[in-house]
Amino acid sequence: MPRRAFIVHFPVRLDSGKIKMFVGYRVHYNDARGPAKGGIRFHPELTLDHVKDLSFLMALKCAVVNIPFGGSKGGVVVNPKELSRNELEHVTRGYVRAIASYIGPFVDIPAPDVYTDEKIMVWILDEYERIKGKHEFAVVTGKPVELGGSKARSYSTSLGGIYVLEEAMKRKGMDKFEVSIAVQGFGNVGENAARILHEKGYKVVAVSDSKGGIIDKSGLDIKAVMEFKDKTGSVVNFSNATNITNEELLTCECDILIPAALSDQLNKDNANDVKARVVMELANAPTTKEADDIFFQKEIMLIPDALANAGGVVVSYFEWIQNLNNDYWEEDKVLERLKKTMITAFNEVHSLCDEKSCRMRKSAYQLALKRILHAERMRGNL
Repeated sequence: MPRRAFIVHFPVRLDSGKIKMFVGYRVHYNDARGPAKGGIRFHPELTLDHVKDLSFLMALKCAVVNIPFGGSKGGVVVNPKELSRNELEHVTRGYVRAIASYIGPFVDIPAPDVYTDEKIMVWILDEYERIKGKHEFAVVTGKPVELGGSKARSYSTSLGGIYVLEEAMKRKGMDKFEVSIAVQGFGNVGENAARILHEKGYKVVAVSDSKGGIIDKSGLDIKAVMEFKDKTGSVVNFSNATNITNEELLTCECDILIPAALSDQLNKDNANDVKARVVMELANAPTTKEADDIFFQKEIMLIPDALANAGGVVVSYFEWIQNLNNDYWEEDKVLERLKKTMITAFNEVHSLCDEKSCRMRKSAYQLALKRILHAERMRGNL
């Protein structure tokens, strides 16, 4: 059970002049290893139980990569697409006023999540500073560089995953110039992953977004695909590529599959048809338990989300350090420390995996829980 959970209700005056009540949540799952850390999402179907689950996963993720944070999560039950920019700002500031007593640089540090971005993080920062009457850059991460953000934060989740992937390839004896890669999801994480892989010389054969996907077995020009999507709103119908569905992408001929879109995409219905030798979860929970079991039986290496997509929270940790010290790092330093942290975490998880003869997800969770429980024991709570 989480250490503490909050439900808040707050009024917002809409552009029409009407006042509407909104519901918000914030959950501190565990803070034995340090301040709670987790994103804020704005979603019409958000529930307290879902926030509890996400905060638990954040606690595990921070422990897997061994950064001194606990886990939290929060958000507002709202569809931001139905709000004007002015209304969105008022909802954000109203939520911050409602939870201000429960967040802070040494209490709980929010960050962007679903349907929130650096603009919303600035509103959170500004409202919190108004309440406290002083500057507190370290209260929130994912800010623009001009207001205390860290360099490389925007693509850190993708790059952190690629550092882990390259270590996994060494274990599998895979050559970067011989493998083909498929990326499901072409949002911020998936697009940056495809871009970085392409720039490193990897062959990305398939990508997709919410409207569909494309495949070219000789390799896609990812920069051209990005430009095409900016113009048309989708990767579908990209020249010299064949249109496919998201379902077809997951089972296409490739060596490495990177689900970077929604949850539960790999399940009992399609897991047996997956041809990749490595699956790296850049999305949160894209693989169901049944699919996980099938991959283990087929000896497909699955790199779990708690490790694979932890690069974002690692650079958030670096941002927090920079804010507290008022000392901002060059991009090279951020990337060097990110690489070291992610490779160390992969090696620790993989070593435990070999020792216990278990799948990587189980070893990642065991490592995380061991660290959390050790902190609780040292505090005398267990």
